[in-house]
Amino acid sequence: MDDRRPTSPPSLVVIGNFDGVHRGHAAVLRAASELAQRARLTPTLLTFDPHPVEVLRGPEAVTRLTSTPRKVELVERSFPGFRVVVEPFTHELASVAAADFARGILAERLAARHVVVGEDFCFGRGRSGDVTLLRTLGAGLGFEVHAQALVGDATGIWSSSRARQALATGELAALESILGRPHSVAGRVVEGARRGRTLGFPTANVADLREALPPDGVYACAVDVPDPAGGARAALHRGVANLGVRPTLGGGGARVLEVHLIDFSGDLYGRTLRAHLVARLREERRFDGLPALTAQIARDTADARAALEHRVPDPDARGWY
Repeated sequence: MDDRRPTSPPSLVVIGNFDGVHRGHAAVLRAASELAQRARLTPTLLTFDPHPVEVLRGPEAVTRLTSTPRKVELVERSFPGFRVVVEPFTHELASVAAADFARGILAERLAARHVVVGEDFCFGRGRSGDVTLLRTLGAGLGFEVHAQALVGDATGIWSSSRARQALATGELAALESILGRPHSVAGRVVEGARRGRTLGFPTANVADLREALPPDGVYACAVDVPDPAGGARAALHRGVANLGVRPTLGGGGARVLEVHLIDFSGDLYGRTLRAHLVARLREERRFDGLPALTAQIARDTADARAALEHRVPDPDARGWY
């Protein structure tokens, strides 16, 4: 555990992984923000990187819905008063006793006066601590503990695991109902074979993807395109994306995300795009030659236009999803 104790204002601390920053997380942050305002405390989210499961069970044990920078971005944009503290999760931290975690990080480093957790919260070595223990420790360390009830809809509790399951089966509408926005993936545009350009539909090959992917297929998407001048804003464009191995073009088995931006022209190489997956249009399949593929891409583009026609970005995100 990091024993540095930077000066911290008296805080209300919310603890959690918050992968996906879904509607359940938003409910917790909203309630915590209101409590912090009443108590005149700095609202603080304590989260972890890497995801604890990656450290304890291996990197393949969990697929992240959001990278850590994206998670921080979503929290700070939707709840601008929140301070986000990202604690490096290591085997050393995992071995810290529950009492030492409460004292060293919550009471001393973060100056917690209130701590908000989910009602199923566990912490400390071997997940030995629970909400009851945290309340007992807090009484002696000067903070009050609030267990937030889990919330959801008629289908079930909003949770990261439920969101991952919806994504894995390609149920984008169900996934959006959990997240409160379309799921998105981001990566850097790299040089490709430029075959899309010869077909009349230039595509951006998006690499270095760090977030969970849906099944292979063709998707209507809204795409954040960064300001080439380096400004803080990004333009939201309509697009159609193909995720898969490109069987018609002799793909060699590696999954590739290609995005065609509708009614867009410009150089995207080296820039980072974020594709918000709005609707799954069809599965990926092989076509008998380039003319058939080109005709299908034209149909996909028309279908993407229709799927995106009435989409309005989240106003709380100031124009972005």
